[in-house]
Amino acid sequence: MAGMEEFSAKELKYIPRWVFWSIIIGIVAGLGAFAFYLLLQISNDFFLGYLAGFQLASPAGEPDIHLLPLATAPFRLWVLALIPALGGLIAGLIIYTFSPEAEGDGTDAVIDAFHNKRGEIRRSVPLIKTIASAISIGSGGSAGREGPISQIGGGFGSLIASRLKFSERERRMMMICGAAAGIGAIFKAPLGGALFGIEMLYKRDFEMESMIPAVVSSVVGYAVFCSFPFIGWEPIFDTSPYIFTQPRELIFFAILGIACAALGIFYIKVFYATRNMFNGLAIPNHLKPAVGGVLVGVLALLIGYWNPQALDGILGMGYGAIQTTLDMTATGVDLPLFELVELTLIVAIVKIFATSFTIGSGGSGGVFAPSLVIGAMLGGLFAGVSHFFFPEIIAGPTMSAFVLVGMAAFFAGAAKVPIAAILMISEMAGSYSLLVPLMLTSVVAYALSGGWTIYEKQVKTRKESPAHRREFMVDLLEGIRVKDAYIEDVQTISADTTVKEALYFVDRTGHIAYPVVDNEGRLVGITTLMDLEKQREEGSVYRKVRLMCTKEVLVAYPDEFLEDALHKMDIYHVGRLPVVKGRSEEENKELVGIISRADIIREHCRRWSLIKGGSSL
Repeated sequence: MAGMEEFSAKELKYIPRWVFWSIIIGIVAGLGAFAFYLLLQISNDFFLGYLAGFQLASPAGEPDIHLLPLATAPFRLWVLALIPALGGLIAGLIIYTFSPEAEGDGTDAVIDAFHNKRGEIRRSVPLIKTIASAISIGSGGSAGREGPISQIGGGFGSLIASRLKFSERERRMMMICGAAAGIGAIFKAPLGGALFGIEMLYKRDFEMESMIPAVVSSVVGYAVFCSFPFIGWEPIFDTSPYIFTQPRELIFFAILGIACAALGIFYIKVFYATRNMFNGLAIPNHLKPAVGGVLVGVLALLIGYWNPQALDGILGMGYGAIQTTLDMTATGVDLPLFELVELTLIVAIVKIFATSFTIGSGGSGGVFAPSLVIGAMLGGLFAGVSHFFFPEIIAGPTMSAFVLVGMAAFFAGAAKVPIAAILMISEMAGSYSLLVPLMLTSVVAYALSGGWTIYEKQVKTRKESPAHRREFMVDLLEGIRVKDAYIEDVQTISADTTVKEALYFVDRTGHIAYPVVDNEGRLVGITTLMDLEKQREEGSVYRKVRLMCTKEVLVAYPDEFLEDALHKMDIYHVGRLPVVKGRSEEENKELVGIISRADIIREHCRRWSLIKGGSSL
């Protein structure tokens, strides 16, 4: 009962404090998401609308809002092809002049800060990330809002913790809260955003300690963001109602999961090969995003002549192409199959390269939106082909369900966030009736994609994270027994030895303490140099050591865990323990060795190096 009362008292202190700070972080992250949203709209209107006479299609839940007067000039494809290079040049100059940490995908930077930088994000990063990402995406760069808003919200949480001098652990938690709040707000997915915040850090684990604060922050951020009049509460995508009633559909959804895993691995390989290529270019980093923009412009020019409708999916975030695909597959009646296959195939492949050129070159933006577009196009393509061959099974709302399921499965496999992907897509589509196919397809893609991940800073589990290294040190000791670490070669003193003989032995060997054993090697007690010197001062040099040694000896046992042995040393302030066989008075107390703090540390370091090196114990 006392333990339960102590636990409850701790919880009562913990919950109000974290709820308060979670609400504050959620409010600021929601406001930050709104500011970023407005800046992105302004950038899009200026670069694409005013300069090139082009407007990207929007999803149903994000109506067209133009904060700048639109130009009346006609659409100019050749100008549009130059805009990504211009945006890349401006963003590159801003990033590498003021805050190089703002380059690339912001989510990976947040993950790196959690594991390797004690949860610290420089205070200039959120501002620079906001401006640079708005320019990169608004000028047609293929990137999303997830990375920037993660770094913006996470940076604010980190800043609060640093200013208030919170602990390293608390700073990491507040950073996660900020990232979760930003994601939950800008994607209108409060539960998915919270799960994303605690799942994105690992390939096979969760940061469960941050679950409650992340949920509170995400809900508050969502509420603040959607409260603005022209944002609204509608889900981002308008979808057809779908109810799972045919188990045979699961075969098709499982095959889609396999396809998502394969294309996801290809996406990751292309992304990092492109980044390595740009890293090897012998030009200033400030100019590399401009080069990436040139390549995106070339793709836009080629696709613009071939299929102008595909530009909605290739440039910017690409959500308009997702809504178009959902609308095309909404009923399955009079399906424009050739048009659907052409659109989805072009966008799925070209989006991979456009995203790699934009972010891999050092531009600023997230990989979430491009991943959703690629997955949606793959799902739409799969739906169209399946409908052609199996119209009696794949028809009606099931076809648009493939588009949404493809989004979740592709991102689940590529980013190793299956639970968050399932919930985020459910919330972005405004429907939880998709859960059955979402779960199956996402798990298949997640499992088959293996260790491949678009977030290179992820670690496998909490055990591999430097953020949890200390707490897993004790766990590691609990798995090692004394018999694995003790020293067998022990300097002992015979119980029948006189004090004078013992002093002579001590003078030759130079230790402080010695186990005392009988003729059969059983432990009798322990004596020290100070005990022996005291006997000599008293004139008892011919006294047997068995008569003056300490009989009540703290010992360790071969089958005992090192963590228990270390606990004994700490409690009784001793540096070493004799190791004996037998735990009861009747059993043989044979001395088999001795273990010290140094022995424990040495074995721990050896085991830790094996774990870090990937070996099994």
